[in-house]
Amino acid sequence: MRIPFHLLTASLCATVLLLLLAPASEGCGPGRGYGKRRLPKKLIPLAYKHFSPNVAEKTLGASGRPEGKITRISERFKELTPNYNTDIIFKDEEDTGADRLMTQRCKDKLNSLAISVMNMWPGVKLRVTEGWDEDGHHSDDSLHYEGRAVDITTSDRDRNKYAMLARLAVEAGFDWVYYESKAHIHCSVKSEHSVAAKTGGCFPGDAQVILSSGVTKRMRDLHPGDRVLASSTSDGHGPLIYSPVSSFLDYQPNVTKTFCSIGTSTGLNITLTAAHLIFVTDCAGGPSEPSTGETAQDALLGKAGLRTVFASEVRPGQCVLTSQGKAGARASLSVVTFVEEHGSTGLYAPLTHHGSIVVNGVLASCYAVVDDHHLAHWVLTPLRFFYSLMGPSEPQTHGLHWYPRLLQRLGKTLLGAGHFHPWGTETGHR
Repeated sequence: MRIPFHLLTASLCATVLLLLLAPASEGCGPGRGYGKRRLPKKLIPLAYKHFSPNVAEKTLGASGRPEGKITRISERFKELTPNYNTDIIFKDEEDTGADRLMTQRCKDKLNSLAISVMNMWPGVKLRVTEGWDEDGHHSDDSLHYEGRAVDITTSDRDRNKYAMLARLAVEAGFDWVYYESKAHIHCSVKSEHSVAAKTGGCFPGDAQVILSSGVTKRMRDLHPGDRVLASSTSDGHGPLIYSPVSSFLDYQPNVTKTFCSIGTSTGLNITLTAAHLIFVTDCAGGPSEPSTGETAQDALLGKAGLRTVFASEVRPGQCVLTSQGKAGARASLSVVTFVEEHGSTGLYAPLTHHGSIVVNGVLASCYAVVDDHHLAHWVLTPLRFFYSLMGPSEPQTHGLHWYPRLLQRLGKTLLGAGHFHPWGTETGHR
C-alpha cells in the first residue's frame, strides 16, 4: 500500500510538534525520564575567582586569541559600535564615551544581560565600569583593547549580588565570565571574524569515511544511500557496522570555515567544527579492574563514562574512540594529543541511520549545536523514519536542512540557550 506523500509529510510535522511540545525532559540524565515536566532551570551563582567555561580566556574554548589593539585611527575602529541602552549605566570615568564602544557580539550579550538583571532584581540595572580601553590601562593582550570585554557590577553596587550576576552573564551568552574581584565581574566574547568563521556543525569536504566495500571516500563525494562505518548503538559502546546515509543535515560545499583538528596517539586525526559532537572519555586515570567477561576497555568506559561533548571542549589527555576500519570490531580508545584550529572548505553533516559516523578513523556523532547526543538522536527519529520509507534523499538546496533548523528554533525556546553551542548558527543566516 502506497502512502500519499502529503500524508507522510503531515504526519512527520505533527510528530515533530508532539515530540517537542510534550512536557518531556532531556530524558537521558540520571533519574529524569521522558514524560516528566522540566522544572525551571536553577541558577547557581559563580564562585569567587571561578570562571566559565573552565578554560583560559584566550583559548579556543573561550573567547579566543586577541587580534590586536583597536585605536580611533585604525581601520578596525569601524568594528566598534556604541551602546546607548538606557537600561545600562556606563561609568565612563574618562568622559570620552569609550566604555560604550564594543563589538556587536559584546553589545548583544550585554543587552541580553541587562534584561536578566532587571528581571532578577526589580529596580536594579546593569552597570559597566570598564569597556573599550584606549588609554593602556590593561595588560598588553587584554580584550578590552578590542571592545570584546567589559567589567560589570549592579547599579546598587551590592557585592552580595555579584556571584549571581556572573551566572546571569554566563546564561546571557558571554563566551568567558570571570568573578575576577570583589569589585566587579569580567566578561568577554569571541571576535566577530572568529564567530562567523566557526559556526555550524559539520565536517570538511576532504574528511574521509569508510564504505561497506572497504574503500574510503571523501565527504564531498558522499551520497545518501552510501553505507558508512558507524557504531551499532547510539551511545557509541556497540560494535561497528555499516550504516546507511539518509541525507545531509547541512550541506555547503563552497564555504570556508575554521575547524577543530583533534589528533590522537594512534596518528588518526579528525577535523570537525567546534559545535559538532564527538565521543570522549576521561582516560588519564587508567582502567579499573575488569569484572568477569569484561574487557579492560569496557571497565574504563564504565568508570570514566563515555559521553559526547562539543569538539571545542575536547582536551589533550582525554580519549576518543578510533577504528582501523573493520565492521564487527569494537572501536578502541586513543589518547588525544593535540587540539588545533585550521581552515578548510566545505560543510557536510551526513545523517546516518544509527546517528554516528567514523570520520578519518575517529567515531563522532552525526549531530551538533545541541549539547545532548541522545536527545538529538531522539528528536530526529521522525526524519530518519521518513527517509527509511521514502528512500535516501540528495540535498535539495545548499545550507541547513529545514528539519534541524526548526528543531533549533523550538529547542532554544523550550530548553534555553544554555543547551546550545554559541557558534551553532550564524545570526541572520540560519
